[in-house]
Amino acid sequence: MNRRIRATSITAAALALTLALIGCSAQSTTDAGPNKSTPTGEQVANDLDPFYSQVLQWDDCGDGLQCADAKAPLDYSDPAAGDVSLALIRHVATGGDRIGSLLVNPGGPGASGYDFIKDSLDYATDATLQASFDIVGFDPRGVGRSSAVSCYDSAQMDEYIYGLTVAERGTDAWIAELSASADAFAAACAEQTGPLLGTVDTKSAARDLDLLRAVLGDTHLNYLGFSYGTYLGATYAELFPEKVGRLVLDGAVDPSTSNFEVTKTQAVGFENALRAYLTDCLAGKNCPFRGSVDSAMTTIGALLKSVDTSPIMATDGRQLGGNALLTAIIYPLYQATAWPQLSGMFDTVLHGSADGAFQFADAYNGRDADGNYSDNSTESFTAINCIDYAYNADPTVMRAQAAELEAAAPVIGQFMSFGDIGCADWPYKFTGERSEIHAPGAAPILVVGTTNDPATPYVWAQQLAAQLDSGSLVTYTGEGHTAYNKSNSCVNNAVDSYLVDGIVPASDPQC
Repeated sequence: MNRRIRATSITAAALALTLALIGCSAQSTTDAGPNKSTPTGEQVANDLDPFYSQVLQWDDCGDGLQCADAKAPLDYSDPAAGDVSLALIRHVATGGDRIGSLLVNPGGPGASGYDFIKDSLDYATDATLQASFDIVGFDPRGVGRSSAVSCYDSAQMDEYIYGLTVAERGTDAWIAELSASADAFAAACAEQTGPLLGTVDTKSAARDLDLLRAVLGDTHLNYLGFSYGTYLGATYAELFPEKVGRLVLDGAVDPSTSNFEVTKTQAVGFENALRAYLTDCLAGKNCPFRGSVDSAMTTIGALLKSVDTSPIMATDGRQLGGNALLTAIIYPLYQATAWPQLSGMFDTVLHGSADGAFQFADAYNGRDADGNYSDNSTESFTAINCIDYAYNADPTVMRAQAAELEAAAPVIGQFMSFGDIGCADWPYKFTGERSEIHAPGAAPILVVGTTNDPATPYVWAQQLAAQLDSGSLVTYTGEGHTAYNKSNSCVNNAVDSYLVDGIVPASDPQC
């Protein structure tokens, strides 16, 4: 299937595991008494009171971490209609001057904040933040250990993600094949997930954030959001500007951008990152390419087209087509530290082996060596995006957009086109419109952007910082997706000083 590239903060543990290759249960108690105040003392509507006044039960999860479940309304327009479970994990502040909780979201949509903190606490936050805050990871509604979107078993997911079409790319018959696959997936999601599928939109998740803020005992939200998590954080600021504490939005998404413009901007971003990789590769040793960057790009384009028409069989029997190879290329482009491994993968594919490419693609898609999917990231990614954006699967429109994508990103653009098919017949439709977020009245909000971020290109950080009435931009000049705790001390100091001391840079420090 053609899917827009997931914008997520790759955890250190996941990346290390991939490169080496080429929970606990919790309960919460809810005080459902009427007209009670929240743990912060604020009053809420009577129908929300049972949720806002609940008391979390924290259990030992090992490694110095605690976990709990919170309950949130399934539908905020009708809180009595049922509830969803939200999985939390926290690392209690190590210092003597605790500020409060810092909720962390790694992106996606569909990435697990629970696993992000459980597996990669020191990658998500540094010692300064860990001393001052309880670091709290959470799985948004629809994701992971929370009430989750469920669609396919592992064998079905393999076919959905890696299955090859019979017809030629771009033809009516090819579109019909993709549409049938998307419709079957959507029907399975609706059947397996039930009413939750219609409530996994980002506005509902932002309302969950406010609920979590309150039950954690914080009067204002302190938040560190990466990638898609910036959209979640910005949406919170728009809905609850008076409750904004200190929000860091790293690897920003422009909330006003349409689905197609997101895809186009990402295609250009990854094409630029691919060129940056090749510039570095050709200047060093053990590069599988020769000549200029342009000639190497031509080679990669020819390779993608070659496997698209004549797939390479892996040792496990799967066939590597163009879409899977693109995923394998994109995954290590998220961080420049993975470029040597990308060279190794290219070398194996150029010599006719698909195994290394599948290792990268599988890591991106959450598939383990036994063929099992360790998370529901593909399912939740699709479900959330399908309800957060508007789609148009008119073949005439999609073909015009495909031509525009290929013109903007000649090597990879065609493999990111026709993505609207996946959501065109989704059982729950986007309502409203994508628009700028200004969050009038909110406290200062820090937006961090990396100049050659492929997944959330720098222009989005510029746009979001300009839209927010209280936005302040921190620029990191460099490669990779997101910057905090993985770039340089300039970025880290700006973020830490803001979150811990409330110091907003007088101007962009240009890190």
